[in-house]
Amino acid sequence: MHPGGKIKEERLRRGLTQSELSRLTGITIRSIQRIENNEVNPSLHSLKTIGEALQTDLLEGGYVPETGAPEPQRTTKTMDMNQFMEDLKALFKKHWKFMLGIALLVWLATNYTDIKQGIADAWGGK
Repeated sequence: MHPGGKIKEERLRRGLTQSELSRLTGITIRSIQRIENNEVNPSLHSLKTIGEALQTDLLEGGYVPETGAPEPQRTTKTMDMNQFMEDLKALFKKHWKFMLGIALLVWLATNYTDIKQGIADAWGGK
């Protein structure tokens, strides 16, 4: 089952609204809606936070009884890395002009003296 389905099932079982779950977790209502509708894969942090609010284990594999630490799962790590890459792609797609401008400003700042000298040489006819 997709994590969103499990989250929605647990939330309804506990009689919570999405608004109440949002208040308990600090995650926006829209994010909870998107997670529950399987529009996005939640990050590990979100899964942990929502799981704590719902008093259930949303991470695959559960907890190791001796340590209380999450059992490492390749699928969870892969899912988190895939989500990170999708978020990074969306960031570049949405803000590429701004990032290009910042890169250009950094390049100009680091090469300012060379650029200034080149302009002065060209203006002076050298």
